[in-house]
Amino acid sequence: MAAQVRSRAAGVIAGLAAGAVVLGVGQLVAALIDPASAPFYVLGATVIDRTPQGVREGIIGRFGSKDKLVLYCCLGVGAAVLSAVVGLVERRRPAGSAMLAVLGIAVAVAALMRPAATGWFVAPTALGVMAGIGTLRILTAAAGQAEPATAGLSRRRFLGLSAAAVTVAVAATAGARYVGKTARDLAADRRRFAVPSATARQVPPGARLSVPGITSFQTSNDAFYRVDTALQIPAVTADDWQLRIHGLVDRELRLTFDDLRRHRAIARMITLTCVSNEVGGDLAGNAVWTGYPLADLLHDAGVRPDADMLLSRSSDGFTAGTPVEAVLDGRDAMLAVGMNGEPLPLEHGYPARLVVPGLYGYVSATKWVVDLELTRFDRANAYWTSRGWAAKGPIKIASRIDVPAAFATVAPGRVTVAGVAWAQHRGIRAVEVQVDDEPWRPAELAQEYSTDTWRQWKWSWDARPGTHTLRVRATDGTGTVQTSKRAAPFPDGASGWASRVITVG
Repeated sequence: MAAQVRSRAAGVIAGLAAGAVVLGVGQLVAALIDPASAPFYVLGATVIDRTPQGVREGIIGRFGSKDKLVLYCCLGVGAAVLSAVVGLVERRRPAGSAMLAVLGIAVAVAALMRPAATGWFVAPTALGVMAGIGTLRILTAAAGQAEPATAGLSRRRFLGLSAAAVTVAVAATAGARYVGKTARDLAADRRRFAVPSATARQVPPGARLSVPGITSFQTSNDAFYRVDTALQIPAVTADDWQLRIHGLVDRELRLTFDDLRRHRAIARMITLTCVSNEVGGDLAGNAVWTGYPLADLLHDAGVRPDADMLLSRSSDGFTAGTPVEAVLDGRDAMLAVGMNGEPLPLEHGYPARLVVPGLYGYVSATKWVVDLELTRFDRANAYWTSRGWAAKGPIKIASRIDVPAAFATVAPGRVTVAGVAWAQHRGIRAVEVQVDDEPWRPAELAQEYSTDTWRQWKWSWDARPGTHTLRVRATDGTGTVQTSKRAAPFPDGASGWASRVITVG
């Protein structure tokens, strides 16, 4: 029995070491070809593409901007379990090596299906799997020699070989990071980037309410939510970046930053919202965006009358379809290159992204954008619309309670209830609060900065002992009242009233 346990343990160790070598070597080779061809990245990106909508929304709703960390952890655990199984199977016959080869073929095929993939995308997985199979065979043979008959020396040799294999995997991964950093230091490139000179309108004092715990009117770069499909930051420097404008236009354009700097720049405070935001959620943020009006760029290209979709493409292949009318109707739709007075953070689209007020990000806020195609909704589908999401994505009225905190206990008497509300490009006209089933009461609104930003609100509540439910609803600038009908984010954004249960006593 003890010998059997030792044999299984050796198989698990051999499998884990082989799996580590596959990923490490694959990562190193990918650093020399294209980071998007790394086996681990290909697996993660494929999982994102294939995850059912309900599961995806559940993960984002639960973990928010940490969704990618959760994915990495799940992939890591899954890879470890699979590697252990491969090692166990390999103990008695080379079926484990065959499993590894089959898995390698599957990942290689998935790599070839990635946007902008070339034939070279197969190389990281192929070489990684070859190295992994070699490692597995060597360690399995060494484990066979480490049975009780040959005693401790062979076991020490097996463990030494295993440690060496893991060291090689770690070194390869570290080498990949070093190669990637020296080949393209995006952080240094960003530090050198000059944000164009433009100033947003000052925020009036009345737009900010002095309520402890309320959402800040302006969101800092490091606190701004992040939801996208990119598992690693696309590596595009300002010198390499180019924007192609083509399709249903009079003339195709290819713009560099030197070309952009000949256009006027603008800076605008704009609230962005993710379509995955649940009722009362925090996947929204308000920042000053600096960039170039999209209408100016499209005017230079000459938009043909039959074009109704602006299909934007990221350098990593993500696409979004924006209604042309939303870009040309006078709103501050822009090619943004700055955020809160700084170059765009790497994770928020450096060196350039789109910002279009009034539309959810999945149809308008393409990060790392390199291509704009004028086309039609009846001819093209974007990344999320091809997966069943609504085509045009106008932002719904939303309001949120920030204070008191959910399930908080407060003392009887005057209690301040406060939060934010938004309906980008329409503005917020009114906010009301309800306690239990009592009549709705009007809240005090902070001064409106613009119809494209959220608006803070507060209400003074004469709280009586007991457990109470607080609800909030908003009315937008057109007079439309936020609906009570509860809807999930899919397919066109969540709806319903945000509520909180509070204990007074």
